[in-house]
Amino acid sequence: MSPRKIQFCIFLFILFNLKVSPFVLASSSNVSFEFPSFSLRNLTLLGDSYLRNGVIGLTRDVTVPSSSSGTVIYNNPVPFFDQESNTTASFSTRFSFSILGVNENSYGDGLSFFLSQDNQTLGSPGEYLGLVNSSQLTKNKFVAIEFDTRLDAHFNDPNDHHVGLDIDSLNSIKTADPILQDIDLKSGDLITAWIDYKNDLRVLEVYMSYSSLKPGNPILTVDIDLSEYLKRDMYVGFSGSTEGSTELHLVANWSFRTSGFLPVNPNSNRHNVSDSSVTVTTPVIPISNAANKRHKRLGLGLGIAGPAFFCAFLVAFGYFSVRKWQKIKRVKSLKAELVTGPKEFSYKELKLATRGFHSSRIIGRGAFGNVYKALFNSSGTLAAVKRSKHSQEGKTEFLAELSIIACLRHKNLIPLLGWCVEKGEVLLVYEFMPYGSLDRMLYEEDAEFKREAVSNRWEADAEFKCEAVIDCQTFDTLSSVFLPMFQACSRVHFSVSTRFKPPTPEVALYSVPFHAMPL
Repeated sequence: MSPRKIQFCIFLFILFNLKVSPFVLASSSNVSFEFPSFSLRNLTLLGDSYLRNGVIGLTRDVTVPSSSSGTVIYNNPVPFFDQESNTTASFSTRFSFSILGVNENSYGDGLSFFLSQDNQTLGSPGEYLGLVNSSQLTKNKFVAIEFDTRLDAHFNDPNDHHVGLDIDSLNSIKTADPILQDIDLKSGDLITAWIDYKNDLRVLEVYMSYSSLKPGNPILTVDIDLSEYLKRDMYVGFSGSTEGSTELHLVANWSFRTSGFLPVNPNSNRHNVSDSSVTVTTPVIPISNAANKRHKRLGLGLGIAGPAFFCAFLVAFGYFSVRKWQKIKRVKSLKAELVTGPKEFSYKELKLATRGFHSSRIIGRGAFGNVYKALFNSSGTLAAVKRSKHSQEGKTEFLAELSIIACLRHKNLIPLLGWCVEKGEVLLVYEFMPYGSLDRMLYEEDAEFKREAVSNRWEADAEFKCEAVIDCQTFDTLSSVFLPMFQACSRVHFSVSTRFKPPTPEVALYSVPFHAMPL
């Protein structure tokens, strides 16, 4: 199971155990939330809207006139109507906003607070306030309060400074001018607005003030029954737009709540809100027998599915934890089996010394991988680094080879300087031999002469006649290169463990000096 599937299981578990349970007993609930300042939690930004220092901007912040539109929406749909009880919710919202022109006398078009079933469509700029799409005017379904700063004759605006109630159209049902209460929408000052709809009184009221205290008299009052337009679930948010202006539309804080659905506990606080939080109270609604049976089956299904998903998550989590633990254990086991004599190098150190294991540094290829020439800048020394992928299948053979090489101590064998086990790789560091390998000495030019010398020497050694193969004319070459090489290959066991069996009965005593092999 991939990590992505584990995340999906966690999501399903949380969904079934936390999100669905409040709606098992009833279909609609009162909702309240508050944003003293904004974060991206529980909000969706569309178009040119942005978040900066806890404040929402709905249109572009530019110094040159432009056309712009943006929307911010609360993520979760809010229930406004309960079909079983035929109840429409009342609602109240409070928010602080400011409208200012970056350049003097560059204003238009305004912003709106809206309720809509659509949470994806971005409205058009200009006179459409970012609220509706100009190509789908008949498909837009919304209830909105507009704060308009431009006179648009197309929508029968009374002036360029008004507040209005819009339903499914930008032709306002009723408007009012805030300047009558000394509120200037274009002042750039922070203005607080309250919008209250009382379903029992069938009235909507809009209040505005420069302070945080709600005034006694509303700026706009509309006698209207919104139950026809408020649906089961709707989204709430703000929109704004410009067209050929530098007007900014900022929203600094926001709170919202619905009421009218009976709570389970009448004494519970229905408006206990916090930043980006939602408080849900569950109503008591008479449920028919058929609905009761459906709810019981749903509750039983969720009661079984929730623990099942949780158990599946635990199994998946345990499986991947065990695999990770086993991998760590294998690496530790491999390190423990390595000899303690040679130095342990870091992978970074060896990668730097070989220029990132560049192909130009390859000097040979072995059974387990490539061999690289390494230069350690700190000490200026050269080394040969054998690099191989760590495989469990070849681990036994590899460790056997490594243990033998590390234990051998002979003047004619290349010593093991160190090792490294990281990133799924095993790297061995040997002393660097500048003159190449044994096959180079045996198979370069005039190799036929050398192989014949090797064959004769081996047969003579078996018959204790090493002097028979010495040619006086080539004695200097043989004595300095090949005879010491033969002695090293056939008599390496005299410097190490006695379990190595010699290929010949005994050692020939040479009268020539034994020089170090130039390999």
